[in-house]
Amino acid sequence: MSDKSKEDSVEIDVSAINLGTRKVRKLPKANFPNADAIVHQGLLSTQRSPDSVDIILVNPPTPDGELWIRTQHRVGRRTRENMIWPQVSLAQMAALLHPTYTIKIVDANAERMSWPEFAVLLDKYQPKYYFTQLTAPTLENDMYGVFLAKARGAKTIAFGTHITPIPVETLRPYPALDFGLIGEPDLTIRDLLDNLENRVSERPANIVKLFEKHDPTYEPARSSDGTLDMRKIKGIAWRENGEIVLNMPRPFVADLDDMPIPLHELLPLDKYRMPMMKGPFTFIVPSRGCTAGCTYCIKHVSYQYSVRLRSPKLIMEELWKLKELGLDYIHMYADLFTVNRDQVMELCQLMIDEKINIKWMSNSRVDYVDQEMLKTMAKAGNFMIAWGLESANEQILKDAHKGTDPAKARRALTWAKKAGIMNWGYFIIGLPGETEQTIRQTIDYAKSLPIDIALFHVAAPYPGTPFFFKVVENNWFRPGTHWEQVDMDKGTVLDYPELSAEKLLYWQKRAFREWAMRPGPAMTYLKMLFSDPQTFKSAFDVGMQTLKWQTGADSSH
Repeated sequence: MSDKSKEDSVEIDVSAINLGTRKVRKLPKANFPNADAIVHQGLLSTQRSPDSVDIILVNPPTPDGELWIRTQHRVGRRTRENMIWPQVSLAQMAALLHPTYTIKIVDANAERMSWPEFAVLLDKYQPKYYFTQLTAPTLENDMYGVFLAKARGAKTIAFGTHITPIPVETLRPYPALDFGLIGEPDLTIRDLLDNLENRVSERPANIVKLFEKHDPTYEPARSSDGTLDMRKIKGIAWRENGEIVLNMPRPFVADLDDMPIPLHELLPLDKYRMPMMKGPFTFIVPSRGCTAGCTYCIKHVSYQYSVRLRSPKLIMEELWKLKELGLDYIHMYADLFTVNRDQVMELCQLMIDEKINIKWMSNSRVDYVDQEMLKTMAKAGNFMIAWGLESANEQILKDAHKGTDPAKARRALTWAKKAGIMNWGYFIIGLPGETEQTIRQTIDYAKSLPIDIALFHVAAPYPGTPFFFKVVENNWFRPGTHWEQVDMDKGTVLDYPELSAEKLLYWQKRAFREWAMRPGPAMTYLKMLFSDPQTFKSAFDVGMQTLKWQTGADSSH
């Protein structure tokens, strides 16, 4: 008998060699392994590197990798002008935290940093606290940074013009965010950290003075036995047992002279650029607040209608510090630089007398200047003024509570031009009452004014402004609107019955095209292009971005 025949005749026990013949076990109860405690402990006990900091203050990477401008009391928007705005508000808060806390400021926008590069920095600095600004057009983008920091064990804090009017509904959908600072954030960030870290007793004298002078009812949130009562920290929104708690508001800092000079040296000063400036620049904040009642303006959300001035003497002290840091260009970044004539005139005279020799720009309303004042400003180095002109239609201006008229605008800009100051005009397409006829009126008006640079924005109903509430009341929001679309520059969320979003965007482009494609503006651009080899690339890029926007080739718009 062959071996094969023998093999066939032997009965094989399949169950002995094939485990798949066994009965399927009865389904057990779910009992998954849990490593949460180990991972959590790992986050808490990770060895701190020599580069680690207590708090990182962040202007995060932008939504599209392009340049965006954002500040403490304004909103974010993409800039086709290639403006890179200094994060002086972060430097101001760093000055309030120094030297008690170790600090790092990261301006990812200025550094053109990607999200992967930013994540590497978070790993390097291992912050205990992550502090960032939120704006409507960049909300989800900003929250990504919050998420990355939270995943690395940091407590996360946000401030700005988005969370101030919408504290609960900003925290609720983003559980990675621990704290929101409502309103003016400067003293609140110091108070929050001092109480969380139990370091109130370590406050230097100038910080003690700030709390005593500007909040008479202030008391630390920690009692003598170390117990922390979070409800005593004014100006924050936070979480308690899954519920979002909104604490009482914090008073404004009434005397800005009590604030320390911002730590400008922590910023990437060499990165900050602006059209018509032949080198890096930064901000000085000479005042906070504005007396005007413009219904569309976001600054009133944070500062309401308060106006607070810094003394010219202290502004000069800061100017000399910046001069020593190598900066010869300054933007007097105020809600309304000319809000107080005496302050402006004294400051300008000090600049002249001390021969500081800087070039600076400012902003103004057309009804807050006079000829003598403008001549003095020019003599002190003011080479450009940005004016909010908005519209040529008096009824639209009246309905928006602008408080001025086209005739005053023409007079003020003519005075400035005669004084040797360049004019930068801002216009808004699509305020309530706008029609194609009123837009045509504004375009013709803009072309008739002595303006060197003009920007035409589409009206944006930023949350918390009277304009926002009017848009909601009249159902003028486009269906399906997201916060990221509430942007004055890259699109519109408005849909008026007689003026659709598409028409608003068409007229925005046409307005700029008609204004710019004339000999005067073209010559201004050529001067900007060839005025300085260092700015040539940026100026050329501005031209290319504008061309793409006009032709519709810019996919992000």
